[in-house]
Amino acid sequence: MKIIKVGVIGVGYLGRFHAQKYAALAGVRLVGVADTDVQQAERVAGECSCVGFSDYRKLLPAVDAVSIAVPTPYHHLVAGECLDAGIDVLLEKPMTVTLQEADDLIARAEVKQLILQIGHLERFNPALQAMEPFLTTPVFIESSRIATFKSRGADVDVVLDLMIHDIDIILNIIHSPIKTIHTVGAPVATATTDIANARLIFENGATANVTVSRISRTNVRKMRIFQPGSYINVDFGNKKVMTIQLSKELLDSGMPKQLVELRTFADSDALRSEITSFVQHVRERTKPAVSGVEGRRALAVALQVMDQIKEHQQLDLFKNFLPPA
Repeated sequence: MKIIKVGVIGVGYLGRFHAQKYAALAGVRLVGVADTDVQQAERVAGECSCVGFSDYRKLLPAVDAVSIAVPTPYHHLVAGECLDAGIDVLLEKPMTVTLQEADDLIARAEVKQLILQIGHLERFNPALQAMEPFLTTPVFIESSRIATFKSRGADVDVVLDLMIHDIDIILNIIHSPIKTIHTVGAPVATATTDIANARLIFENGATANVTVSRISRTNVRKMRIFQPGSYINVDFGNKKVMTIQLSKELLDSGMPKQLVELRTFADSDALRSEITSFVQHVRERTKPAVSGVEGRRALAVALQVMDQIKEHQQLDLFKNFLPPA
């Protein structure tokens, strides 16, 4: 089996975990890690028995593939240079800051027939994967992603930080174009939106209600999916999926009898699964489930949500300056 030589660019909180997974993976050699924080690069390199670089460009000639976990505003620059160098890329979400940047990366990858995978980690959550066989025709989705405040994610709007995960999942579940979007949101602890809600209404009539917050005292990552004859509860945080099938047999109350099944996956590792999948695509030259196209699709909806929230905030602010009627 050919050894895939890899590197990690950006080894802060998340990139460090990428490096650790690669270092433990069979058929892979972690050549080096790069970070503008030289001490952090050397620290992670020491942990993973590889070389630390302050300039990621010096790493590129020695690798076949890279994970990129730098701050979002630098995604386009760094990923673009890696693709131009003929290197396959696993790029953390959100894919880029703009759709133009996303389109450019997709085009560069296509020209050189390179792998461009976007790090929507929840796609590899075993609870999500376990519920997929039970999907039929979702008609209503209720999603909540509530998190404690972390400064490392505060460089972007909460929609790009958290909601984009659920947008990606929902777009992968409901196979219909979005008809309308209704949003609310507000800044609380930062200069950008920290709490938001979006109601996505699809052309086939399905609706998804998505709520996110990064100013909670607890962490909740749950989704409920309702469809004719059944509904599904997914707990991403605790890696549990509950399926409820409604039978034709009625209870005394008139409610159909329910067949409930609960599955748990406490020992699974979504990041390891994501990285293993990426390496497999690099080895076999196959298209990832979350390619640049899927990453762009989620980004497009997230940017629509953000624009609408900002428009509402500006209208409300303008109302404060209007003279009384």
